[in-house]
Amino acid sequence: MTRLNSYHLPPENWPGPDGAATLDGPEAKHLLGVLRARAGETVRLFDGFGRHGLFEISAITGKARAELRRVSEMLEPAPACGVTLALGWNKASRRDWLLEKGVELGALGLVFWQAARSQGDMPKEPKESWRDKGVQAAKQCQSAWLPELAVVQGGVDGLIRVATEHDGCYVLYEGTGPEDLLEPGELAAGRVLVVLGPEGGLEEREVARLREAGFKTRSLGPRPLRWETAALSCLALAHHALLKT
Repeated sequence: MTRLNSYHLPPENWPGPDGAATLDGPEAKHLLGVLRARAGETVRLFDGFGRHGLFEISAITGKARAELRRVSEMLEPAPACGVTLALGWNKASRRDWLLEKGVELGALGLVFWQAARSQGDMPKEPKESWRDKGVQAAKQCQSAWLPELAVVQGGVDGLIRVATEHDGCYVLYEGTGPEDLLEPGELAAGRVLVVLGPEGGLEEREVARLREAGFKTRSLGPRPLRWETAALSCLALAHHALLKT
């Protein structure tokens, strides 16, 4: 069966019992202007919170506005297990790329925090462009869920507050011995938080503070990895472990 094109419809615009939906803005502009869709065609809509379904275009009411009728709908339960990455803020050119991979590999969340060696100042709130990158990735991989995006203030103390919402907490640290290699199974044991430092790495005092709060230090191997490589390795390990559970 040919894969249908997917479009994001925010939860607040999701249709009620009558099944009628309106797609407008950039999503409708792509549907109508780029793909030149016509009334009677079927597309897939998703809200990023588990709801997705097939919808038939019932009418085109403008260059960037389409009326749709629900054909079928499914609700994908929220994942009970998975990884939230806490990424030390960093002027990485690969940030957008990592946001995409987080969606594709099923990250529960991507959290940015201000580490001692972070480059530049972190924004106070997640940027709309981050969300847009996630939406585009979800459309491509047909995911019904978008990772939660957050900015945590307060450095290490902020991470410790976030830790209370998770079943297991780990910090990836290059000073960890080979006997503490991160195991895939650890990333599939409930909702797990994994902390990574920025490109310059974590300071020892930050690691010590996290250890005192109950975080376990883990290694990804003997070689120092770039920020985005370490994050992707962690997500890939979790993805593999969750597929086997």
